[in-house]
Amino acid sequence: MRKFPEPIQIATAALNRLPGVGPKTALRYVYALVKRPAKELETIAQAIKALAHLKVCEKCFTYSNDSICEYCSNPARDKRLLCVVSEPRDIATIESTGEYKGLYFVLGGVLNPIDGQTVEMLRIKELEALLAKSEIISEIILAFSPNIHGETTILFLTKLLNNLNKKTSRLATGLPMGAELEYADEVTLMNAIKGRTKI
Repeated sequence: MRKFPEPIQIATAALNRLPGVGPKTALRYVYALVKRPAKELETIAQAIKALAHLKVCEKCFTYSNDSICEYCSNPARDKRLLCVVSEPRDIATIESTGEYKGLYFVLGGVLNPIDGQTVEMLRIKELEALLAKSEIISEIILAFSPNIHGETTILFLTKLLNNLNKKTSRLATGLPMGAELEYADEVTLMNAIKGRTKI
């Protein structure tokens, strides 16, 4: 068994908790960091510490510096449109197209019972409550990655939202099946938003 100095072991174990980072990759990252100047390491440490001060928006559940995010507090946003996404990072992807001007709602994942992502784990009740009390929202756009879990979530939400008398749409074709939304290029995503289809 290989032995490393304690700071390297601790840092490796910490990085190993990140998704997609195994023990070898974590160790490689740590050794890359060790080679950096102390000042640069301090900057990285401060940037990571600053993440602890982020808040979750009380309305849409994205990350924000304030209790209400920049999208929900912006009076210029089209309050008739609500785009439901899986994770906060999907908002940045959609915003990069410059095409969508409505509001957002972060569901907190997609349905995936094998990984423990059931209806109870997602913000389904919060979404229902928001839509039940809002008379302004007229269209709900379901913007999920076009893979099996995204499609399952869209089917579930469509059945749930059918009784609300609101238009429900999804992103148009152009996003290939099995792709992740966060990796879509801006042009493809812009066309998908423009050509969204009613469900």
